[in-house]
Amino acid sequence: MSRARTDPAPAPAPVTQAAFRHAMLHPDAPVPEGLADGHGGPAGRRFAVYRNNVAVGLTEAVLEGFPTLRALMGEEALRAVAAPFLRAHPPASPMMFRYGAAMPDFLDDFPPLAHLGYLPDVARLDLALRAAYHAADATPLDPARLSALPPEALAGARLHLAPALRLIRSPWPLYQIWQLAHEDGPPPQARAEDLLISRPGYDPKVYLLPPGGAAFVQGLARGQTAEEAASAASAEPPAPDLPAILGLLLQSGALTDLELS
Repeated sequence: MSRARTDPAPAPAPVTQAAFRHAMLHPDAPVPEGLADGHGGPAGRRFAVYRNNVAVGLTEAVLEGFPTLRALMGEEALRAVAAPFLRAHPPASPMMFRYGAAMPDFLDDFPPLAHLGYLPDVARLDLALRAAYHAADATPLDPARLSALPPEALAGARLHLAPALRLIRSPWPLYQIWQLAHEDGPPPQARAEDLLISRPGYDPKVYLLPPGGAAFVQGLARGQTAEEAASAASAEPPAPDLPAILGLLLQSGALTDLELS
């Protein structure tokens, strides 16, 4: 009499990265089938702990990475925003200081905060400050080199910008909003403002650009001479105050070198 033959149970299908990531970022999602703990049993409890740690870590990264948003909204409100954000935009890099680049666009399309239209630009400002902090070092241009140039030489000079420099053009009073958040400034007045973020020392700083300053800096970034950049800035009323703009660029450490034609 022969014994009945039994085939071994089929091995569970391997867990895909997409299924694992979905379950990791969605607290109501079930544990992926086939996921086991270190002893061969179901990974339910351990997975829940791991999932919670990931959510907590990403939420803290949002709170730390957007200090102006946190100051304006409050910590609990920003935590509530971080929950759907981290599910829609998980980290794309292991370097967490880069996390959150999608926040401005996310806020642009986030219905609960649609009435606060300035928040996306506030997020852009926080990201610009973070990028400036991590940018490469550069020695600022000696103001004496600039002041020694005759006007015709300065007109044809190309001014080099520091790697830490960032520029934000906002239809909102962004500088006043930033002051209100961090320095208890007065209530913002309705107007567009252009901001320069630079790093004259170890920490980045925020500067309000005078009229024409943003267009002038954009021209320099495109490789234009000072005269060409000034001409482009003059196309946007009011007329640019070039001495004030150059003074601010020197004061903020935004210029690193000049190249004479």
